[in-house]
Amino acid sequence: MNKITVIGAGLAGCEAAYTIANHGIQVDLIEMKPTKKSPAHKIDNFAELVCSNSLKANRVESAAGLLKQEMRILGSICLVAADASRVAAGGALAVDRDVFSNYITDKIKNNPNITVINKVVDKLPKDGICVVATGPLTDDALIKDITDFTGVDNLSFYDAAAPIVTVESIDFSSAFIASRYDRDDSGEGDYINCPLNREEYEAFHSELIAAEGAPLHEFDKKLNVYEGCMPIEVLARRGTDSIRFGPMKPVGLCDPRTGHRPWAVVQLRKENSQGSLYNMVGFQTNLKFAEQKRVFSMIPALKNAEFVRFGVMHRNSFINSPKVLSKNLSLKNAENIFFAGQLSGVEGYMESAASGIVAGINAVNKLFGKSQFVLPKITMIGALLDYITDETVSNFQPMGANFGVLPSLDVHIRDKKERYTALANRSLDYFKTIGE
Repeated sequence: MNKITVIGAGLAGCEAAYTIANHGIQVDLIEMKPTKKSPAHKIDNFAELVCSNSLKANRVESAAGLLKQEMRILGSICLVAADASRVAAGGALAVDRDVFSNYITDKIKNNPNITVINKVVDKLPKDGICVVATGPLTDDALIKDITDFTGVDNLSFYDAAAPIVTVESIDFSSAFIASRYDRDDSGEGDYINCPLNREEYEAFHSELIAAEGAPLHEFDKKLNVYEGCMPIEVLARRGTDSIRFGPMKPVGLCDPRTGHRPWAVVQLRKENSQGSLYNMVGFQTNLKFAEQKRVFSMIPALKNAEFVRFGVMHRNSFINSPKVLSKNLSLKNAENIFFAGQLSGVEGYMESAASGIVAGINAVNKLFGKSQFVLPKITMIGALLDYITDETVSNFQPMGANFGVLPSLDVHIRDKKERYTALANRSLDYFKTIGE
C-alpha cells in the first residue's frame, strides 16, 4: 500500500497531510502531543497558534495577502479554518485560536486517509517518503539526528510571545478604538489604542530598558534574536525613539480626547471571537512576569490590566536550508525526505503552512515518479521557497512573505500601491494557467 509519513501536526504538517490525503494517499501523521509538549505549547490539538492570532494582512495587493490567495488556489485547509474562525482585526486576517485549532484537528482526525500516531520521533525515517514539519521547537534528539544526517549544523533563533489582557480591565477613559488610517473593514473598531504623551512615554521607556529579564537555560544564553520577533525590551535598548518608530508608532491615529496624534501608542488586537481578550501588538518579551506587570501597567490604559498570559521566550530552530534543501524542499542527500514549516527556514504561520502544501505535493509526485512541483519566482510562494533554498544566500535567517523577494516588473511603476498590485496580478495570472 502506498503511504507517506508526515512528522508534526502544526500548520505545515497538517497542510502536508491534508494535501497528500486529498490525492488518495494514506498518511501516517506523527505528532508528539499530548505525549510531550514544547515549552510554548499548551493544548493537545493540532495547528496551535502560539505567538499571535493574526495571520497578517488579507489584501491581495499586500505580500501576506497575496501569499494567502495563492494558498487558497492550492487548496489550503488552514485558510478554510481561518475563514471559519475569523475575528475582526481591520485589514488583517485574525482568528479565534481555539476555534481555528479545533477545526483543523477535526478535519485531520476524521479524514479516512490519515492515521494519527502520537509519539516522539528522535530519528529521521530513512526509508519511505517523509515530510518533516516538526516546527521551530523540534525535539533536541531529532535536531541532533538531522544535523548528523545532513552534515550541516542547524541554526537557531529566539521567538518571544506577547502578553494578553482582559478587555474589562482596560481603562477606556485612557484609550480609544480605531484602526490605523481608519482602515476598519468590519465597522466595529478592531484595535484598542493606548496612547502615551511624551512624559509618560519617556518614563515607560526608562523602566522598560531597566527591567529584569527572565533567566535562560544554559544552552539558551547566547541569544540570536530574529528581527521579526524582537523582544520589546531588546528593541527599546537601541535608543529612546526605537519603539516609538516601531511597535508604538502613532502614525495614522488621532486621539479623540486631544484631536492630535499621540506621542506614542500601544495597540491591542482582539484575541478571541468574543472580544474578551486582547493581545499587546508588537510586545513580545522575555521580562520576568512581575516586571511585565509592573512596567506594562505604566501604560495609562493598562494601569489596572489583568494579564491572562504574560510574554514568554523560547528557542526556535531551523535548518541551514540553502545548504541542505533542493528547490522542491527535499534533502539534497536524501530525495525521499522533505522539510516544511519554520524548521525549513520560512518565518510566519502562513508561510509555514504554504511550505507544507508544496512539500505535500512534492511528496506525492515523488511517490508516483512525477516531475517535481516548483512554483516560479514571480509567485510569492515560489519566491519565498527559492530564497530559502538559494545557495548564494549568506548568513541565512528565516524569511517571511515580502515583495522584496519577487523579481522586478518589466516596467517600473513608481507608485508603491500600484506596483504591489501589478506584482500580485502577475502572480495570480500565472496561477490561472495552472488549471488551463
